[in-house]
Amino acid sequence: MIRTHGLTHIALTVADVDRAVRFYETVFGAKEYARGDGWAQVLGPGPHDVLAFEKGTPTQPEGEHVRHFGFRLVSPDDIDDAVRELESAGATLVARGDHGPGLPYAYVRDPDGYEIEVWFE
Repeated sequence: MIRTHGLTHIALTVADVDRAVRFYETVFGAKEYARGDGWAQVLGPGPHDVLAFEKGTPTQPEGEHVRHFGFRLVSPDDIDDAVRELESAGATLVARGDHGPGLPYAYVRDPDGYEIEVWFE
């Protein structure tokens, strides 16, 4: 079994990243902590909660508004074992890399096609 802090984030397709950040800051007290071209991430309100907003068209086919969901690893050293376990359970590796030094991630698709990120931060 992969050691994680549980389900800690979800990535949502939004029409306006700035508007989404402001909304969640206002109503839930979330705090922006990362931003890139066409995306932003906020922390909170829980100690491990992350909401990721990715610019897109929210009128995509049903089910595609949820871009992916993520399980935060307990240790960065667990990434290789996590990928092996996921693949042996039927997942397909989509992408793998590092968000920064010592911050590994992997995206996989489960047998039904849902994209899952395992990551450490």
